[in-house]
Amino acid sequence: MTDETPDGPDEAAAGSAMPADPFPETADAVRADLDADPALASAVLEVEKHVAEQGWDQPARLFALVDTAALVAQEPALAAAMGLDQPSEDGSFTPVEQDQLDPATAIEEVLPGIVWPDAVAGCAAVVERVVLPPDADAEIPEDPDEAAAFAATHPDRQEMRLVAGTTRSGSTYCAMRFRSHDEDHLVVGGTDLVPSLLELLAATLVED
Repeated sequence: MTDETPDGPDEAAAGSAMPADPFPETADAVRADLDADPALASAVLEVEKHVAEQGWDQPARLFALVDTAALVAQEPALAAAMGLDQPSEDGSFTPVEQDQLDPATAIEEVLPGIVWPDAVAGCAAVVERVVLPPDADAEIPEDPDEAAAFAATHPDRQEMRLVAGTTRSGSTYCAMRFRSHDEDHLVVGGTDLVPSLLELLAATLVED
């Protein structure tokens, strides 16, 4: 994990994310997905653990995923400072955090304006979200501020952190941690947990 980047997005803005897709309501065990790209899954889980160590109530965050072998070859000084060497890191991704996003702007509004340089093999976004049970839908106010306040105080709310990642080759992986099940071994993983966010991330990797 590094906060330095050889190439950031061509245009970056702010973000805090609230994917609209439904989520599982429990996190009783890690869910294995045999279709997952192991290199991407490893990078996403690395990001999730890194962010989890810094606690809850954080703004959205964005990471570039750089091919580690290419990083070692092209940026040997940086790779050496990170303790990386080409033989052991071949076939893996190194997450590189981008500048902090503005929490006043939803990440769904930020991602359409981002285009990654060729050196970036993939990207990952981290968001926190409050999810309510289905029977609360009819009670949610239409006003966005009132809806947020309603969700934040609902007795049956579930708070979660999501990390969604994708690569230029089309691989996807997500990791989900519930605040009520805040243990590393209870992180839920899968390739398609937040389709709408994954679609936005994938679009940042498509060349015009």
